[in-house]
Amino acid sequence: MTELTAQGGRSNPLAEADVVSTLRAARATPTDLWNDSADADELAASIAIGAVGATCNPVIALTTLRKHADVWEPRLRELARQNPTASNSDIGWLAVEELSTDAARLLEATFVQHHGRNGRVSVQTDPRLFRNAEALIAQAEHLSSLAPNIIVKIPATQVGIEAMREATFRGVSVNATVSFTVAQAVAVGEAIEDGLTRREAAGLDVSMMGPVCTIMGGRLDDWLRVSAEQSGILIDPGYYEWAGVAALKRAYQIFVDRRLRTRILSAAFRNHMQWSELIGGDLVVSPPFEWQRRINENNLAATSRIDVPVDERIVNTLYDRLPEFRRAYDNGGMSVEEFESFGATRRTLRQFLQAMTELETYVRDVLVPDPD
Repeated sequence: MTELTAQGGRSNPLAEADVVSTLRAARATPTDLWNDSADADELAASIAIGAVGATCNPVIALTTLRKHADVWEPRLRELARQNPTASNSDIGWLAVEELSTDAARLLEATFVQHHGRNGRVSVQTDPRLFRNAEALIAQAEHLSSLAPNIIVKIPATQVGIEAMREATFRGVSVNATVSFTVAQAVAVGEAIEDGLTRREAAGLDVSMMGPVCTIMGGRLDDWLRVSAEQSGILIDPGYYEWAGVAALKRAYQIFVDRRLRTRILSAAFRNHMQWSELIGGDLVVSPPFEWQRRINENNLAATSRIDVPVDERIVNTLYDRLPEFRRAYDNGGMSVEEFESFGATRRTLRQFLQAMTELETYVRDVLVPDPD
């Protein structure tokens, strides 16, 4: 085996057993693997076992910068010298854009091979813009211009969905994020479909566009546990592990029935079913690289299960006992106006906003070290 060396990172020796892997076996189905990080080392290793794309978010980007401080701290200082009037936040964003374009180069060949449907790296719009559709659209266009194979994350809130509609019309491939429910996914799919249709009607090309709609299944599971505890509700704790899977399967079937051109993407892994139960679907699964290793090491069967329903007893218990699951599972469980107030949405937005604060602080500490 040869070693793969990611640009700006260290080599990643891979055992032969890793390459002939459970994840690679899943490539015989329509289900695509993306890596949940733009870290060049992890992405190169993931590509070696079958990944054809990458996702990222503010938390993951900050983690990558810190993990490779030997590379990025000198680069942050250089960016500051090159941009003497830029704020700490601006310099942090320049670094995020750079690590994203570095990752995009690793997937250029895949992007061409898959005609734009895969081979993409996700870059997330600034979470601080989540209430401003015009600002989201403008940044989405800018991020999309960084490389041909960038896909832009926009939150699945009322404002964000309107931004997705217009950004799609303008030629941006969108990855809906901060999305946990069937209702959000359907609203996203319809908005992107409208943008694609308008673009086609205007005589503009859509052949290389590759939109996806993320459902953060593990974060839905997390929120249901929290809301049940707040309400004093007790159910079999293992049932929570199936909530995100059930929402993903239901959203996928609706997308197939309505022939929406956006693909569902499974993210925020908390268990292997968020991969194994979706195999066979024309969709994307995006586990962190550590989850990919664990799936391989355990030799999980890569068999088609997308059409196998979640146990009716589990779904009925979740539906009957947990009002928040009903909101997540029913297509009409929430109005678009309610998306921003859903508990998982608020928790995730707050975490992403906190990551932006921490990124600014990290840049400050690199540029102005504490003298003590």
